[in-house]
Amino acid sequence: MLKDFSVQALFMGLLTAFVGSASSFAVVLHGLRAVGATEAQAASGLMALSISMGVCAIVLSAATRLPISIAWSTPGAALLASTGTVEGGFNAAVGAFLICAVLIVIAGLFKPLGRAVAAIPAPLANAMLSGVLIGLCFAPVKAIGFNPLFGLPIVLAWIVVGAFKRLWAVPAALAAFVLVLAFGVDIPDGTFASLERSLVPAAEIVRPVFNLAGFVSIALPLFIVTMASQNIPGIAVLKVNHYDPKPGPLFAVTGFFSLLSAPFGGHAVNLAAITAAMCAGPDANANPKRRYWASLIAGVGYIVLGLLAGAVTAFVALAPPILIEAVAGLALVGAFSSSAMSAFQAPESREAAAITFLVTASGVSFGGISGAFWGLIAGGLMLALSRLVNLSKA
Repeated sequence: MLKDFSVQALFMGLLTAFVGSASSFAVVLHGLRAVGATEAQAASGLMALSISMGVCAIVLSAATRLPISIAWSTPGAALLASTGTVEGGFNAAVGAFLICAVLIVIAGLFKPLGRAVAAIPAPLANAMLSGVLIGLCFAPVKAIGFNPLFGLPIVLAWIVVGAFKRLWAVPAALAAFVLVLAFGVDIPDGTFASLERSLVPAAEIVRPVFNLAGFVSIALPLFIVTMASQNIPGIAVLKVNHYDPKPGPLFAVTGFFSLLSAPFGGHAVNLAAITAAMCAGPDANANPKRRYWASLIAGVGYIVLGLLAGAVTAFVALAPPILIEAVAGLALVGAFSSSAMSAFQAPESREAAAITFLVTASGVSFGGISGAFWGLIAGGLMLALSRLVNLSKA
């Protein structure tokens, strides 16, 4: 293994870990807090996810000698943000995380379930995802309305840096957020002493509660979004770069690590899509057989960053919530635009996708069940009806 190490892979691995964390940790924090996590529980969840991601990436990359990148489910965290607290609070959310993890393992080991997830019409899956994301994507505009002196620097940093280097746009917005927090927000005395104490992470085990609301509102949509928006595209990215792994075992392993992180507040670990392209591409190494070292290094980086989760969460909590939501929203603009474009591309499914999007984006829950689930059901019924009518006309 050591003979395959390269400085190029080292740099790309460190960059992957930084981009993977900086570009979406705000989404994860906001999502966990939205479903009822306390500040300490959110920090514990962030830490558990980062460490699980790191260990999973190291295990899979070392075992397969393939550049397999792991990430937390960013669309899943956005789903949590749009769902809000369900009956049973964060305990019920953790129960749903455990169920989702088991479903991912089953999808990897039990081929019919994996095929069933893959069979969900892509326009409807993308419409549900874009409906979930749109609420957070409004946050940057709301932040400017809340306080232009706070919101504008974050948005302008994202726009200006993104115009030159899209990869650095979200880290730039995050840096602007830190500067706004440091120089624009009144920080109480003794804050930095408490941040210093937070450097020692505290893992909080949450007793899971299993109920119907958590299962239908969180577990099922989280499973579908994670599989359709992360795991399946993650395999596609590897194949584009001329790797041909067996998807089932990879899904099962990510589900296992999700199972390990869930009791500590982590929602889901999965194959990466965007950062996968960084580790699997030629920038990681000219020789495809040596690129797995980039994923190994990224895994180590995720573990180190996970151990800083307590301090990061305590620091972020000092800011008005709308500012961290703004950073999260900017991180999701690309995901929203691509999912929306894919949802409405095919004319024959456009109406069904529109219904899925509108029901999901409404944020309205029926019977304690979130709009994401009902959006998928409504769009599916509309698509089935339109296909039935077309068959009767033929």
